[in-house]
Amino acid sequence: MENGTYFYLMLFENIGYIRYAFFSLGFILYCAIVFFNALIIFAIFLERTLHQPMYILISCLSVNSVFGTAAFFPRLLTDLLSDTHSVSRAACILQAFVIYSYATNESTILMLMAFDRYVAISKPLQYNNIMTPRILSVLIAISCIYSMLCVGIGCILNARLTKCGNKLWKVYCHNWEIVKLSCANTIVINVFGFFIATTTLIMPLSFILYSYVKILIICRKSSLDFRRKAYQTCIPHIVILLNFSVAIFCEVTLSRVATLELPIGLSIILSLDFLIVPPILNPLVYGFNFPEIRKKIQWIIKACKQL
Repeated sequence: MENGTYFYLMLFENIGYIRYAFFSLGFILYCAIVFFNALIIFAIFLERTLHQPMYILISCLSVNSVFGTAAFFPRLLTDLLSDTHSVSRAACILQAFVIYSYATNESTILMLMAFDRYVAISKPLQYNNIMTPRILSVLIAISCIYSMLCVGIGCILNARLTKCGNKLWKVYCHNWEIVKLSCANTIVINVFGFFIATTTLIMPLSFILYSYVKILIICRKSSLDFRRKAYQTCIPHIVILLNFSVAIFCEVTLSRVATLELPIGLSIILSLDFLIVPPILNPLVYGFNFPEIRKKIQWIIKACKQL
């Protein structure tokens, strides 16, 4: 194998029989993620009363979760049962593209959800004129296309770098770890990576924070019933946002701060948080907290039992 043509995922080496326990846990998690997110998607798709911006954006989160985990779990499960842990350079770059597209899409979708709640609470009488199906479709398309385009350019720049090593100390193809294997100048890709992080992570999270500060100001001046309804729709989003923000912070910190020394097991868990917890937490939070979605999910489960 030519140097740079294949990468080796070194963390799978010498894990012994515990691989079967990890495989079982990973398989159960993946099945749960696909099942719960599929329920959310079908519930919103089948129920016409749920064809509203808030619920459509929730379904976008579920679609994105299925998209992102499809690039991670099948490969992880295969590596856990395999004796060789090599992955071609093209396949590795593709996995990195999908995983980081998922992460940036998650951030921009959460930003659109915050914008939707801000408009609904600050301008309730004009909400239907602002958040029309056409405008929502355009916003979703722009946010997703922009995120994937940025990540795609970053992966192309990464793929063009000359590699002087082939050992990745991760359980998946991590874009920054691939960059660190390069023996060429990485200033351009580092600057572009900062640009991607700023426009797809930092700016959306800043806008979300601004939106919720404005919402809190509005709620303080409103009636108790208004505050109760506002909090009922905003709290699930805040829970999802906090979890995603912490997960991304852990992933970025662990990959960029070389001097940070943690036990290998804890390091792996923290670096995988953004790939595992949000995809399973999102449908559970929204499925249990919104009665309209919960009722439709119950109807789907009952209909399936009768088949």
